[in-house]
Amino acid sequence: MLLNSLGKYILLMRLSFKRPEKFSVYWNEVMHEMVSVGIGSLGIIAIISIFIGAAVTIQTAFQLINPIIPKSVVGSIARDSTILEFSPTISALVLAGRVGSSMASQIGTMRVTEQIDALEIMGVNSPGFLISPKIIAGVTMIPLLVIVSVLLGFTGGYIACSLSSEVSTSDFITGLSDGFNSIIVTVCLTKAAVFGFIITSICSFQGFYTSGGALEVGQAATRGVVYSCVMILFFDLVISRIFL
Repeated sequence: MLLNSLGKYILLMRLSFKRPEKFSVYWNEVMHEMVSVGIGSLGIIAIISIFIGAAVTIQTAFQLINPIIPKSVVGSIARDSTILEFSPTISALVLAGRVGSSMASQIGTMRVTEQIDALEIMGVNSPGFLISPKIIAGVTMIPLLVIVSVLLGFTGGYIACSLSSEVSTSDFITGLSDGFNSIIVTVCLTKAAVFGFIITSICSFQGFYTSGGALEVGQAATRGVVYSCVMILFFDLVISRIFL
């Protein structure tokens, strides 16, 4: 069963990236998906990033405030934690629920209402037309959203420092720049791109092979989100182990 599903997944990905019949139509679809994934998700990413950045800073300060330890260490640890783990991983998990479920439901609805069959009868490569723009948008826009998440996480940490007396804002800013290693940015963006591919490809796969009615569409969307979250956590570990 697992090998059969994996084979169908690989075949679907191959069909999704065949040469398109008409580039202008695919380009319009890519732009539409970029707006949906990027602009549509900006609000929720902004909210969670600010609060997570503030919470990480407060908890780090609580654990490390000691006369021997420089207070700027709080900023360094909050920076590395935000860039390496919190922004890419938590953002991806949230986007799996928002973006992934939407994609699975959209494609699944088209399948059960026979719209995909109509596209294939007209000679359109339905996986390429429906799935490749979503994958391109996910791999492109989710790293950009993660960059925004990192910056807003730092902003949340700065706000938390300004509202508390444990760590000053100047110490926090000093910690953000002390001992910075550019490899963490590489790891962050690699995770974001891989997570974007995982979310869009798995959820599209679940929607594309939906059969039945509205109940099955909902089940396919749920499976897409659950499988995406599991694979995000798995590849989070794999990428961290490879780079770090």
